[in-house]
Amino acid sequence: MAETGFRKWIITITVIVASLLELIDTTIVNVSLPVIQGNLGATLEDVAWVVTGYAVANVIVLPMSGWLGSRFGRKNYFITSIIVFTIASFLCGNSTSLDELVIFRILQGLAGGGLISTSQAILIETWPREQIGTATALFGLGAVVGPTVGPTIGGYITDHATWRWIFYVNIPVGAIAAFCAYTFVRETPKEAKGKPVDWWGIALLAVAVGSLQTILEKGESEDWFAKTYILVLTIAAILGVFLFIWREMSIDYPIVNFGIMRHRSFAVGMFTSFVLGFGLYGSVFVFPVFCQNLLGFSAQQTGELLFPGGLCTIIMMPFIGKMLNRGIPAQFMATAGMFLFFVFTTMLSNSTLGTGEKDVLIPLLIRGIGMALLFVPLTTLAIADLKGPELGQGTGLNNMMRQLGGSFGIAVLTTIIHIRTAKHRSDLLSNINPYNNAFNDRLNMLQHAFMAKGKSVTDALHMAYMAIEGAVTRQSILLTYDDAYWISGLVMLFSIPLLYLQPFKKAAKLPVDAH
Repeated sequence: MAETGFRKWIITITVIVASLLELIDTTIVNVSLPVIQGNLGATLEDVAWVVTGYAVANVIVLPMSGWLGSRFGRKNYFITSIIVFTIASFLCGNSTSLDELVIFRILQGLAGGGLISTSQAILIETWPREQIGTATALFGLGAVVGPTVGPTIGGYITDHATWRWIFYVNIPVGAIAAFCAYTFVRETPKEAKGKPVDWWGIALLAVAVGSLQTILEKGESEDWFAKTYILVLTIAAILGVFLFIWREMSIDYPIVNFGIMRHRSFAVGMFTSFVLGFGLYGSVFVFPVFCQNLLGFSAQQTGELLFPGGLCTIIMMPFIGKMLNRGIPAQFMATAGMFLFFVFTTMLSNSTLGTGEKDVLIPLLIRGIGMALLFVPLTTLAIADLKGPELGQGTGLNNMMRQLGGSFGIAVLTTIIHIRTAKHRSDLLSNINPYNNAFNDRLNMLQHAFMAKGKSVTDALHMAYMAIEGAVTRQSILLTYDDAYWISGLVMLFSIPLLYLQPFKKAAKLPVDAH
C-alpha cells in the first residue's frame, strides 16, 4: 500500500540509508587493504579475502532475498538484516586477526545481501504507481553513488583515524535505520511461511553463485586455471548453475522463481543490468588505479575528482524520475546514457602521461550524467511488469546480475590490463635498438644530462638506460589503461540494441502490491 506525507519520506530515507550502508561497504575497504595487511601481519593475497568474502556472501544472498522476505515478512527480514549488518560491522572493527576479519566480513556480506533488494522492494511499494520513476531514481542515488564514494570515504577515514573506523561508522547509522524501519515500515504477509524449504536449492545456489563470484574475484590474481582450486570452482559453478535452474523449475516452492522470466522486460533487463554493473563497477575500479598508479594522484585527490561526477548523478536522478513519470520512453534515456558512457571512455582512452585533474573533470561529469540516465530507466524497465511476491524476487535477481556484471567487468579489465601491458611493452621495446636514430638521440641526451650533474660516463649511461626503461614501463601501462577504457565503452555501446527488445510503455507501470 502506497504511503503519503511524512511516513512516505521517512521510509524512503530509511531504505536509502540502509542500501547505502551495504553499497558503500562493497568498495570502502579497498583502499585500506595495505594498512590492514600491515596491522594484522597478513600477505596481500590473504588480505584480499576481506573483499572477496564480502562479495561472495553478498551475491549468494541476493537472489534468495525475495524468498526470505516472503517467508519471514519483508519488514522482519529487513530489520534483521540491518541489525546483523551493524553487529558484523562492530565485530569487523574489533577483529584481532585476519581470520576473524574475513569471517565477520562474510557475515556482513550475508546481511548486506538482504538490505539492497529488500530496500528497493519496500521503496517501490511505498510510492504510488504513477511516481515509480521517482522512487527508482531515489533508490538509484545509493546504488550508483555508493560504490563511487566508497574508496574516497575509506581513504579519508584510514588517513585521519584508523582502518577500524571504516566499520565502526556503520554502527550509529545502522541503529537509527533499524529504529526507523521498526517504527514506520508496515508489515507484509508471509506468503512462504509454513511451506516446504528447498534446502537443495539453497545449497546449489550457494555452490553455483559462490563459486562463480570467487572465480571472478580471484581468477586473474591466481593466473586463472593455473591454480587447481580455480579449475575446481569453474566446474562447480557450471554444474551448479545447470542443476540449480533444473531444480528450481521442477519443484512447487522454489527459492528463486524463474517463472518471472516470462516477463520479456525482466528477462532482457537481466542482461542490461549485467552491462550496467560492468560499466559502473568496472570504471570505478579502473579510474582510481589509473590516477594513483600512473598519474601520481593521492587517494584524496582521486576522491575529489570523483565527487563532482557523483554530485552530477545525484542532481540528475530526480529529473530522470520525473521524465519517466511523464511518459518519456525509458529506452530513449538509457540509449543516451550508454552513448554518454561511451563518450566518457573515449575521452579517457586518449589520456597521456601529462593528463591532469582538469583533463578528467569533463569526462567524469559526462559519466555522472550517463549513469543517472542508465540506472533509473534500466531498473524501471526490468521491474515494470512485476508485482506482489514477484517484486521481491525480481529486485533480488536484478541486483545480483548488476553485482555479477561488476565482478565480471573487473575480472575482464584486470586480465586485459595484464595481457595488454606485456603486448605494449614488447611493441615499445622493439624500437629500442642501436639502429633507431630517435632512440640514440634520446639516450645521448639523457647521458649528457646525467654527466652534467657530475656522474661518470658509465654511471650516466646506466642511468640513461634506466630512465628509458621507466619511460617504456609508464607508456606501456598508459596504453593498457587506454585500451581498458575503450573496451568498456564498446561493451556499453554494443548493448544499446538490447534496450529495444523490451516493450515500450507510455509511462512506467508497476502494479503495487495490494497488501
